[in-house]
Parts: sequence; C-alpha cells; structure tokens
Amino acid sequence: MPEYGYFLATEEFGPAELVEQARMAEQAGFEALWISDHYHPWNAAQGQSPFVWSVIGALAEAVSLPLQTAVTCPTVRMHPAVVAQAAATSAVLTGGRFRLGVGTGEALNEHILGGAWPPVHIRLEMLEEAVQIMRNLFTGAEVSHQGTHYTVEKARLYTVPDEPVPIDVSGFGPKATALAARIGDGFATMTPDETLVSHYRKGGGGGKPVSGGVRVSYGPDRNAAARRARALWGHQLLPGEVGQILPTPRHFEQLDPLVTDGAAAAHFTCGDDVDEHVRTLTAFTDAGFDRVYVSQIGPDQRSFFDFYRTKVLPQVQGAPPASPQGTG
Repeated sequence: MPEYGYFLATEEFGPAELVEQARMAEQAGFEALWISDHYHPWNAAQGQSPFVWSVIGALAEAVSLPLQTAVTCPTVRMHPAVVAQAAATSAVLTGGRFRLGVGTGEALNEHILGGAWPPVHIRLEMLEEAVQIMRNLFTGAEVSHQGTHYTVEKARLYTVPDEPVPIDVSGFGPKATALAARIGDGFATMTPDETLVSHYRKGGGGGKPVSGGVRVSYGPDRNAAARRARALWGHQLLPGEVGQILPTPRHFEQLDPLVTDGAAAAHFTCGDDVDEHVRTLTAFTDAGFDRVYVSQIGPDQRSFFDFYRTKVLPQVQGAPPASPQGTG
C-alpha cells in the first residue's frame, strides 16, 4: 500500500515556516516528510535556504511523522563523517523515524568551498565511498579509513540509534540508478518512470522502498498557478546537466526566458482540478513507487493542505495502485 508524504522545500521557506507546514501536513493526513538539503536556493525568487539539520531538530519535536532528507550530498560541502554524525543524531531525536537520502549533488550547493566540481563518474565514486564510511560509523565502532577520496582517522559516533540509519540513494539516470540498486537501502527520484523503477529492482533493489517526489501549484486560478510555478521552479524544465553544473542562483535566473508559462503549465500540475491532482499522485504508484511526496509551490500552503485533506488524499490513501509494485 503506497504512502503519501509532504515534501518540505527549504529553498522557499524559512525554518519556522517549514515546521508549521510539517504540523499542517500531519493534521491533513500526510504520512511522512521529505525535506530538501540546500546551501543556496535555485533562484532569488525562492529566497531561503536554512541549515537542514537545525530544522530537523525542530521537526523532531513538532511532529511524529517519519522524516527523510531529499537529498543530502555527503561528498563535497560536508565530509561523510560529519553527515553521519548529523544523521545519527537526527535518528535518535526522531526515535528511529529518520532516513538519510543521498545523491551526487549540484554545483549550486557544493562549489562554495572553492574546490573543483567533479564530473559525474567521479561524483558517483565519491558517493559510494561516502556511503561506506557512514555505514561503518553508524555501527558505533571506531572507524579509520584511507580511501580514494576520503580519510577518516579513529572516528567514533557515541550517539547512535538502536538500528543503523537507512540510506536511500537518489538517481535520475541509469548509472545512478544502478548505484542505488547496489548500495542503497532504498531509491528516490523525481519522475514516475516505471523503467527506472524496473532497473532499480532488477539491479538489486528487490523489495526495498522506492520513493518519488513531485511539485504542484494548487490554486483557484490555473494561469496564476502556472506563472507561480514558472517563477519559482521553472529551472526544473531546463535540459541536460544544467541543473548539476551551474554554480549560483544568478546563473539559473539568466536562463529564465527559456521557460514559458505554457511550458510550466504543461509540466506541473496547476490549479484546483481534483482529478488532475489525483492522477499526478497515482502516476507514481502505477509506476511501482512505494512512497509519494508532494510539495506545494508558493506561499498558499494552508489552502493546499485543506484541499488535499478534504479532496485528494481521501481518494488515494488506502486504495491499491492500478498496477503491481514492490513492497517497502
């Protein structure tokens, strides 16, 4: 049976707003939380980027929902030994309700310390080594490691949960999906791609959970909702590796003219058509996803939660997907 969660956008909202949204999500009937992990927003219109680990501490006290980063890059901006400590503490604070989502990251967040931004095959190598280090540290044993990309010397986490923190790996193409299948406790992606899910499961993912995220722009005026989606998240429509290699919000803003309101309306679910929102969610479950996280674009959060609580979630929760999926 699929779970439906809410996706907290640290790029758009400050810490107090994120905590309040988490409360509203729990009250509306959402079953879990994703939260993004950024140093910069994608553009100035989004305008926020709080430190995710501080926000997680507040969320642990505010709500009882399972929580996962979507996703943390544990390779460049933060050493994996430090990410492991943050994740272990988060798991303890939440009583074991925390999962660590990881990925290869974007230059937007990772370039800030002045190092080179590696090509994708090196980033995948770094991620695999980072996951190995973090898993070793989650045992509570003393860890020393001399690897290709990282050194750890006599490190030990003294505050660890009863069970090691699960690590889900993000992937958007075949190489990252293959890595997720080989080393991840779960798989995360942002499109309802049945082919990726199949590759993950056949590559070693088996019955491990597959999670997907989607952004919608709810509102009574479909055109206004599309304009809001383009202004805040239009960069998601940019092709190729642009999202991984541009280093600052300003660079993404320079590409704004390439994305139209019409393109945004075609890409995002906009407006208040209940059936359209239901189809957006069930597209993931039909593709074999176990967990689906939805994020409302823009400031009208309370109306969104009322809409989903009364009209959308009742239609999807508890209903079996239209095609078979793996078990989580």
